Amino acid sequence: MHGYLRDLGLLRDRRFTLLLIARTVSVLGSAFAPVALAFGVLALPGATASTLSVVLTAESVPMIAFILVGGVIADRLPRQRVMMAGELLMAAGFFGLAAMLLTGWTPLPALGAAAALSGVGTAIAFPALTGIIPEVVPADRLQTGNALLGLGANASRVAGAVLGGGTVVLFGGGWALVASGAMFAAAGVLLAMLRLEPVARPRGESHSMFADLRDGWREFISRQWIWVVVAQFSLLVMAIQAGHGVLGPLMAKESLGGPAAWSAFLAGEAVGTIAGVTLSLRLRPSRPILVGVLLCLPTALPYLLLGLDAPLWAIVAGGFVLGVCFDVFGVLWQTTMQREVPAESLSRVSSYDMLGSLMFGPIGLLAAGGAAAFFGTEESLLGCAVIIVVATLAALLSPGVRNLRAPQRHDTAPADADAR
Repeated sequence: MHGYLRDLGLLRDRRFTLLLIARTVSVLGSAFAPVALAFGVLALPGATASTLSVVLTAESVPMIAFILVGGVIADRLPRQRVMMAGELLMAAGFFGLAAMLLTGWTPLPALGAAAALSGVGTAIAFPALTGIIPEVVPADRLQTGNALLGLGANASRVAGAVLGGGTVVLFGGGWALVASGAMFAAAGVLLAMLRLEPVARPRGESHSMFADLRDGWREFISRQWIWVVVAQFSLLVMAIQAGHGVLGPLMAKESLGGPAAWSAFLAGEAVGTIAGVTLSLRLRPSRPILVGVLLCLPTALPYLLLGLDAPLWAIVAGGFVLGVCFDVFGVLWQTTMQREVPAESLSRVSSYDMLGSLMFGPIGLLAAGGAAAFFGTEESLLGCAVIIVVATLAALLSPGVRNLRAPQRHDTAPADADAR
């Protein structure tokens, strides 16, 4: 208990608090986007599931294309500034989408270009976030720091799912996207206030982009538990992108009641992430990656329930289970990466993690509309559930996943200064 209370002293650290608020505000902005963008695009004259697939793919492809560049930049430059640049790019992208929906000028190429800008911003900001946390949080409090950041982010997802859906219903998707852009901009301003000591980066003989990418790849591939789980998630994310991005909203529109029903599902998922991150504050498994991968199995539940045409309350409960499991996994994964990967390579390894995890996401988005038309929406959702289960069982065959152990925790470790 003493160690637990000492860890919560992170909240008295000005730098950590600023990072926490910036991350929370940014996620609140992104939480408005799924409902606003999905139903804003589907409400356009002549729009279909394929139209939504194209816009979401236009966001995902640049994010994947630029993620390795984002990792190199974040390992070379001050991560605070890199994160700030990413937030401002996301703000610009969402302001552009909002302007088009509000004015009625919505050519598909222009919608795709604005979505692509937000994807580039994500590619730049995310690797820097993974790397900046160990610069702010002491090594023995990393799991608590990740959990608290997750708690703020997940509270934002709950608020965003409810407020975003309400904004879409009352005012339309355009105004919800305006709110998203404003929050990304506010997060950029908060990050500008974060003052970090310069971090010395080891320099070798070659500083080319290719050399940095090669060194990052070497760190990534040398750890079996990383590349196996990333391969697993490449399939999981493909299924989740199809289910969350296209098939789920389409099912909601066809038989569940539209935006309000899908917002309820997203809110249930978000509440689950709060429960999951609260659990992760105390959970200290000796084999964190094994526990995290096992928790991926129940994440197939909401797609199974949607595919079986279950009642809305059961689908919302499935979303809650998905939220709990994925959030505990996320905290265990981030903490283990930050402990096991050298700080000077962490953003590049994180970018390979993100690239591998997301690389099939556009396939899921593009295939979802056609699969719904050819096989049926329910059948396609059941296919998503099968993909998740099979990929997870395959990952459990890896000795690296099963055997990696966390360092022992000692609550008697001396406390750091809590107020910096």
